[in-house]
Amino acid sequence: GVGRSDASPDEGVVEDLPLIDEKAVEQLTEGLISHYLPDLQRSKSALQELTQNQVVLLETLEQEISKFKECNSIVDINALFSEAKHYHNKLVNIRNEMMMLHEKTSKLKVSGINI
Repeated sequence: GVGRSDASPDEGVVEDLPLIDEKAVEQLTEGLISHYLPDLQRSKSALQELTQNQVVLLETLEQEISKFKECNSIVDINALFSEAKHYHNKLVNIRNEMMMLHEKTSKLKVSGINI
């Protein structure tokens, strides 16, 4: 025969392994942890510092953006004022022309010419 088909290929391997010394495993684990932990802690603090710096940078950017928005609104207000000034000057000129026309018509009436 070919052998039993339900036999696992791993069967019998566990018995072949030597007994594991738990104390040795503990010491190896502590050794590994003490070797890598300082680097991990340094990395963690570096990442925290980087994150804090990014938060500060984002807040600064938001402040700068709000300043730009204020500047844009100030530019808009300045444009509005200069436009108002322009139209005010036009109105003043029209009023002056009207007064001149009024004076001319008054003089003509005094001269006896009926309009």
